[in-house]
Amino acid sequence: MKLLERIATAPISWGVCEMPGWGYQLPVDAVLQEMSSVGFTHTELGALGYLPTAPADLRAALGRHGLSLLGGFVPLVLHDPARMPGTRQAASEAAALISGGGGRFFVSCAVSHPHNWRQTPLVERQWPVVADALAEVGQIAADHGLLQALHPHFGCLVETDAETEQLLHASDTALVLDTAHIHLGGGDVAETAKRCRDRIALVHIKDIDLGIAAQVTTGELSLMQGVQRGLFPPLGQGGLPIAEIVDLLEKSGRDLWYVLEQDAAIAEGDPSAIARLRLDAGQSIDFLRSLEPVLAGTGASQQHLPREG
Repeated sequence: MKLLERIATAPISWGVCEMPGWGYQLPVDAVLQEMSSVGFTHTELGALGYLPTAPADLRAALGRHGLSLLGGFVPLVLHDPARMPGTRQAASEAAALISGGGGRFFVSCAVSHPHNWRQTPLVERQWPVVADALAEVGQIAADHGLLQALHPHFGCLVETDAETEQLLHASDTALVLDTAHIHLGGGDVAETAKRCRDRIALVHIKDIDLGIAAQVTTGELSLMQGVQRGLFPPLGQGGLPIAEIVDLLEKSGRDLWYVLEQDAAIAEGDPSAIARLRLDAGQSIDFLRSLEPVLAGTGASQQHLPREG
């Protein structure tokens, strides 16, 4: 598949997030219509419960807008054996929804608690516990026809570059390469892409404002405050070497999927919000399209993802 045929999105790009106080949450059909209008054909679930939680209803809601499900992000408590029964149940329910909705990726994220993602960092003896739990969740995903991939994420238990390496060493889990969260965790995104290329199953692609990122990593701003101030600009307008990263991944010849996530937060009553978010998504698509002439062995139809806005 050509590059532009492997670009999905997620509701967070339209300001939909499970965190309290994040901002105004647009209605489901409005978000799905916006995704479709930009030219996307696939989306992730986003915050569990935002899109319909019955597979048939989920397929129908997406289908009304010409969309299909790619996967879902699932925060799980993996370090505490006493909580594994609940984790198994949560993983099974999420896998059934993602699979029943037509998705293919189960994106796991290791958290301290579903509502408090990072409390005390893991200690040495807990890494094998997390690795074993990931293997169990991976089997649950596989039983539903899904591929599990771990998402290192700012503010979760696998946050830093060292923590990501620790878990990759302790387990055989596949990896979600989130370009911005790798940076927020202190990693060099291009070097991580090179080092972990064979472990990457899915890419969450976003650019980052390096100045705002520094304020987030030092604690001057929360992640939500950073997003509200423009932490994740359109691709090519931030400080990450997005072109280099995409070129590296495309040269692997693996037809990886890219989820365009430009985490956004919008204020209620802002009539310009939808048009602004559509414009940002269109600018990112334009940037990816501009890479086509230099991507070895790639080159998608110029009409597949039309420019809107």
